[in-house]
Amino acid sequence: MACSGSGSGESGQDLPDTGEGGTDSSGGSSSGGSSGGSPSTPDGAAHDGSPSGSGSGSGSGSSSGGTYADASTGDAGGLDPNVAPGGNFDLSVWELQEPVGSAGSPTTILPAQLEGAKGFQDTYFFTDPTDGSMSFWDPENGVTTANSNYPRSELREMTAGGAAANWSSSGTNTLSATLKVTQVPDHVAVGQIHLGTGTPASTKPLLELYFYATGDIELGIEQTPAGGNEVNHPVGNVPLGTKWSYVIGLSSNTISLVIDGGAAQTFTMPSSFDQEDMYFKAGDYDQSVGTSATVGAKVQFYSLEVFHGP
Repeated sequence: MACSGSGSGESGQDLPDTGEGGTDSSGGSSSGGSSGGSPSTPDGAAHDGSPSGSGSGSGSGSSSGGTYADASTGDAGGLDPNVAPGGNFDLSVWELQEPVGSAGSPTTILPAQLEGAKGFQDTYFFTDPTDGSMSFWDPENGVTTANSNYPRSELREMTAGGAAANWSSSGTNTLSATLKVTQVPDHVAVGQIHLGTGTPASTKPLLELYFYATGDIELGIEQTPAGGNEVNHPVGNVPLGTKWSYVIGLSSNTISLVIDGGAAQTFTMPSSFDQEDMYFKAGDYDQSVGTSATVGAKVQFYSLEVFHGP
């Protein structure tokens, strides 16, 4: 399966995040291992719709001269609820950041620790015991990076060789997912295109895809690498607890977004990003903060695919 797009980034409300430059793991502590069973977390009302965009898993490969990593081993019906997320999804090109660790230095889990049926899982990242989805839980009181206001349970794109992904906007780059949000205090970022290395140096995103408690979906696009001037574009509405799909794309200076297989919505990337390299992020980056360990966001993924090609 090959499609064009990309998504990742920090909130425009964030302070500069020195841990979110070209190497996400630089500010965090690494942990490994697997917790037994599939933990349960607070959940919200859910009423599933028909899955849209669930891809057939194909590991990693190439298509039309490009490369992709399809993180699902099958469509939503083929996910095994009895294995860790790494048993259902190809996590070899993802690193996990969790809302735990020491202040300013959240724990990161390396790709090798995430892979396989007995790979890492815990309270914040686990397989849902009913449908096998890759589930992320992020409480409001979680640990944040040194200069970010919000905690997260979120995947960061890596290369097949284990390095931090850092690609040019030339060619075709897409992030595709099928997911549902079952709990969210206000809104949560579920996909990002984040800036890696480039000129000027930046720790901000190019864009973030937000899901709101109202069901509204908005695409936030920063206007400069300095951040703090994000413009939000309404792009759809899906009821809380309903499965939906997105394809975020970046090709040269064109940003594209497809929701639930509909018509592509396109936006022009500001020219100030022309000299920046990028990487994708996907998961649960809750855009609220508080003191509660039970209030937060929960997001469940049924497919996840990255594509890079000409």
